[in-house]
Amino acid sequence: MSRTEYYDDPEGPEPNSMVVAASAVVTDKQGRILLQRRRDNDLWALPGGGMEMTDSLPGTAVREVKEETGLDVEITGLVGTYTDPRHVIAYSDGEVRRQFNVCFTAHVTGGELAISDESTELRFVHPDEIAKLPMHHTQQLRIQHFLEHRERPYLG
Repeated sequence: MSRTEYYDDPEGPEPNSMVVAASAVVTDKQGRILLQRRRDNDLWALPGGGMEMTDSLPGTAVREVKEETGLDVEITGLVGTYTDPRHVIAYSDGEVRRQFNVCFTAHVTGGELAISDESTELRFVHPDEIAKLPMHHTQQLRIQHFLEHRERPYLG
């Protein structure tokens, strides 16, 4: 299934669902950030996804990182909340979602890096290299907020 992201686009479709989701900025000992190249839109992104009925929000981030990258992580903090109604995601199955995303920080505790069916590439990227990657600006914003070492989480 493919997806297209729209931001503040008057020609974009109207959302027909709201999804609670979590993502994580996972860093290694060198300060590099784990990114995945998504199979559904060919853009780089933080690992993350939708919350299930049996999940907590931090648990969603932990589960999604494991499913998408093969790595076990521990949540260490909160980057922020991302709820901008101008951002909608349209899927080829007809779902057009608004997403309520909570972005956490995390570090690796185990596992082995492994590509899932949701990605075509995984790698830890030095922060200076991120701007060169094809990435939706909503993902860039989360990484920017993380790199700013904010005193308080972003609330938006």
